[in-house]
This record gives sequence, C-alpha cells and structure tokens, in this order.
Amino acid sequence: MASNRNCHFLFVMSLAVGLWLGAAAGARAEGEADFLAGRTKACPHCVLPNAPLKRKDLAGADLTGAKLTAAVLHRARLLRATLAGADLTNANLNKTDLKGATLARAKLDEAMLYEADASGADFTGAALAGAKMQRSRLIRTKFDGAAMHGALLIGARLDEATLRKADISAVNLIEATLRRADLEGANLNGSGLIDAVLREANLKGADLSEADLFGADLTGANLAGANLSDSRLTRAILTGANLDGANLKGALMPDGSVHD
Repeated sequence: MASNRNCHFLFVMSLAVGLWLGAAAGARAEGEADFLAGRTKACPHCVLPNAPLKRKDLAGADLTGAKLTAAVLHRARLLRATLAGADLTNANLNKTDLKGATLARAKLDEAMLYEADASGADFTGAALAGAKMQRSRLIRTKFDGAAMHGALLIGARLDEATLRKADISAVNLIEATLRRADLEGANLNGSGLIDAVLREANLKGADLSEADLFGADLTGANLAGANLSDSRLTRAILTGANLDGANLKGALMPDGSVHD
C-alpha cells in the first residue's frame, strides 16, 4: 500500500514539474516575441541566437544571461544596458553604442566590435578571445580579469581603462592609446604595442615578455617589477618611466643594445 502511495506521489510531482516547465517555456517564448517586437526591453535569459537587432534602440535593456550568439546588433543602441553573463559569441556589435553597459562575465569570443563605443562599460571577467575591436572607443572601460587573448585592438582608445590582471596576451594593440590605463599584473606576453601610447600607464608587475613595443610612448609609465624579458623596445620612449625591479633580460633597448 505504501508503495502505491509513493508511486502516486511521484506521478503527481512529475506531472506538476512538467506543467511548470511548460508554462515557463511558454512565458519565455512570449517574452522573447515581445522583445523582438519592441514591446519590452526586458528579456533576461532569453534565447535569441542570430537575432536581427540592427539599429535597435535597446538603451537600458535587461538582457542578463541572454543567449545572443551570432546576433546582429550593428549600430544598435545599448546605452547602459545590462548584459551581465550574456552569451554574445560571434555577435556583430560593430559601431554599437555600449556606453555604460554592464557586460561582466559576458561571453564575447570572436565578437565584432569595430568602432564600437563602450566607454565606461564594465567587461569585468568577460571572455573576449579573438574579439575584433579595432578603433573602438573604450575610455574608462573596465576589463579587470578579462580573457582577451588574441583580440584585435588596433587604434583603439583605452585611456584610463582598467585591465588589472587581464589576459591580453598576443593582443594586437598597434597605435592604441592607453594613457593612464591601469594594467597592473596584466598578461601582455607576445602582444603587439607598436607605436602605442602608454603615457603614465600603470604596468606594475605586468608580463610584457616578448612584447613588441617598437616606438611605444612609455613616458612616466610605472613598470616596477614588470617582466620585459626578450621584448622589443627599439625607439620606445622611456622618459620618466619607473623600471625598478623590472626584468629586462634579452630586451632590445631603445638605443639598439641588448640588455644583459
């Protein structure tokens, strides 16, 4: 008898769970439809891969944890939008307005952000491996702890941005500006910083081994304890830079000599 009661209880519970899941899925689908139709800007955890959102006004939108892989957000307006934990892998965010947006822990691997403006945005802990961010405007943007290996940031503006302990190894930062940027403890191993402007940047304890700093402006930069072994500093400007405790073994110095 007890066995029959248990079986009946399990059946009822399974039915209840199934009904709840069905209702939740229906509500989510309805929410996604409303979002795509522009009736709402709140669509947390919605699943919209390849979503056509070009030029959409999504200022202040809540897309927390949303799945937007390969979505087209070209020239969309995402001013102060919340995209924390969202999946934007391979998404097109070229020329998108992301000023003040929250993208902490978001996935943006291989995403396109060419000429996007994400000034003041928060990418803390975000995944940006291979992201294409040429000529993007990233002034005072947070990238602390972000994984950006192999990203393209040619000509990007990162003045006063924070990249503390970020993985920016093998990143292309040619002609990028990082005035007063905070890169303490960041990994820049093998990165290209040709003609980059790093005036008064904080590179304390950063790994710049094998980095190409040809013609880079490091005036007043803090390189205390940084690893610059086997880096290229040819024609780099080090006026007023703090090199206390820096590892320069094998580095090609501005005067053409190789450091012992």
